Order: sequence, then C-alpha cells, then structure tokens
Amino acid sequence: MKIDLRSDTVTKPSAAMLQAILNAEVGDDVYKEDPTVNALEDKIATMFGKEKALFFPSGSMANQAAIKLHTQPGEQLIADQFAHVYNYEGGGVSFNSSVSCKLIDGHRGMITAAQVESAINPPDFYHSPLTSLVCIENTTNKGGGACYDFEEIKNIRKVCDGHKLGYHLDGARLWNALVAKGESAKQYGDVFDTISVCLSKGLGAPVGSVLIGDADIMEKAIRVRKVLGGGMRQVGYLAAAGLYALENHIDRLAEDHRRAKEIGYVLEKLSFVNKVEPIDTNIVIFNIDGDEEKFISEMGSRDIHFYSMGQGKLRFVTHLDYTQKMHEYFLDLLLSYKSNKAVQNF
Repeated sequence: MKIDLRSDTVTKPSAAMLQAILNAEVGDDVYKEDPTVNALEDKIATMFGKEKALFFPSGSMANQAAIKLHTQPGEQLIADQFAHVYNYEGGGVSFNSSVSCKLIDGHRGMITAAQVESAINPPDFYHSPLTSLVCIENTTNKGGGACYDFEEIKNIRKVCDGHKLGYHLDGARLWNALVAKGESAKQYGDVFDTISVCLSKGLGAPVGSVLIGDADIMEKAIRVRKVLGGGMRQVGYLAAAGLYALENHIDRLAEDHRRAKEIGYVLEKLSFVNKVEPIDTNIVIFNIDGDEEKFISEMGSRDIHFYSMGQGKLRFVTHLDYTQKMHEYFLDLLLSYKSNKAVQNF
C-alpha cells in the first residue's frame, strides 16, 4: 500500500470534482469573461468580507503579487525566519519587488506584535530600508502547522496601523486554521489588507490560489498578475475544482487534524524519536536518533513516502487522499518499527 505523506499538495481530484470540472462553463479569463472564475472570486471575496478577489495559478505568485502591491523597490518587509515568502518562493521578494526581508526569530513560525514593533526601521533614518509591510503565515508550514492566536493577529494589526504598514496574510493553509480554531474567514478579512488562500493543499483542488483584498489595494493586482505571467484563458475548469472544494472539503479537514495527532501519539511511544513538536493541524514534525536518511529510505522500502525539512526535522503531512485504511496500516507499521538501524527491524 503506497502512502504519500510528503505534503498535502499530492492529492488528486476526486470523481465528483472531475465531474464539476467537466461541467464547468468557461470563457476567456484574461478578458474577465470566464463565469466560473468570476463565481469563485465572488464567493471567496464574500466569505472574507472583502471587495475583490483574483485567481492565481499558484500561492507563491499570489504572495509575490501582494508584496508588489504593498511595496516599492528598496523597501523592507517584516516576516518570521521560517516564512514561506522568504524560504520557499525562489527569492521572489528581491527578484520581483526589489524588497529585502527583516526576519524575526519567532515561535514555530509565529511572531508577536512586540517583535514587529521592535523590527520596524525608523522612517526618518534614511540609511536603513523603509519598512512598509508585515507578512505572517497561518498556519505555519515550517512551524509545523501551528495556528496563531487571533488576539495576537489583531495586536499586530494595531502596530501596522500605528506605523502605516501594510499587513498581508499568507493563508495557504488558512482553511486548516479556521477549522482547528473555530474561526471565520470574515474575522481575517476584517484584519488584513490582503490575504492569499490556496485551493490545492488541504482542499484538494489540482491548481489554484486566490488573492483577496479591498478595491484600493487590489486595483493593480490584475496588472501585476499579468507581469508575473499569471494571466490564463479558459481557467474556469480549474476554478470549478476550487468551487467544489470550498463546498465539500473544508469541514473534513478535521479528519486530517485527527489523524495527524494520532500519528504524533504513536511517535511519542517510539524510543528512537527524540521529540514530536506540538500538532495543531495536519503537519507532524519530529526528530529521531540516528541516521534520518536511512530511516526515510527504510520507510520508502515499505512504500511510505515523506522527507526531511532539514535541521534534523522530519515531516508527515496528512491530507484528503490519506484514508482511514492507510492511516491504520501506517500506525501499525510505525509501532512495529523498533529502531532505525536496519530494515529487518520491522
């Protein structure tokens, strides 16, 4: 039985989602004439209580567009040292926007209002970059799917208001946070200037992210998307998958969270596991004694696939295509694994 726990990006469309794709009404989205894309954008904008939403082919492009909308060349954004916009978007902050990052040593990828306040460069000190934007990520990828306390999110908003800074949320896995914390999209829309959300991770669509904001900040978003190469034509087929996912796959994220926690409970029983980080949503990060590459290889010989995040951290990610049958088999397999020294120890 093949089990792929590398990421929640590995899911494939269900039969029902494929049928929604086949039935989609499409048009030319570059002319804003694709009715299914328009419906998706309207739905997400309404969910967040914002005026405008724009479909993007990837979350990285949506984040990069947001950074471009908020900044001018030579300025600086504030983010956690684990931030996706810094670590996993190919240096796009500097390449696309000519902006630098001031990185904060937060907790599991989360930063505080006090840390943001102390990281802002004095605006009249022209020797340092002008701070213009704060980017946070919820849930945090490299922080192990951690969820922000919403009160801290609001406190950061107050700091941004006090210093006239933009406030962007990389919400690639925000759906997980909403389910885990019992929060609403509207709460987030009330606080952030821009929000990116992903449809192809926990929600299981094959492609797509959406950038959300009010009309003033989003006025040039479609131009920036064009510059970045994100203008697409009959993209309603992909938007239809996103609409299906929004209507059918949000509440079920709780299943992924439950399974991740159960994996964590088993890992904590294993003598060769040093540490299991707190599990808030669908990401399990842990450390082992010994050769992690060998452990990965040995699990791979049993068709269990995952990878290292570096710094001694291994990661499992539960998702839509990781079924209960797979889950029970995997837990039994972990419990049968005595050490990471030889494959015959299974």
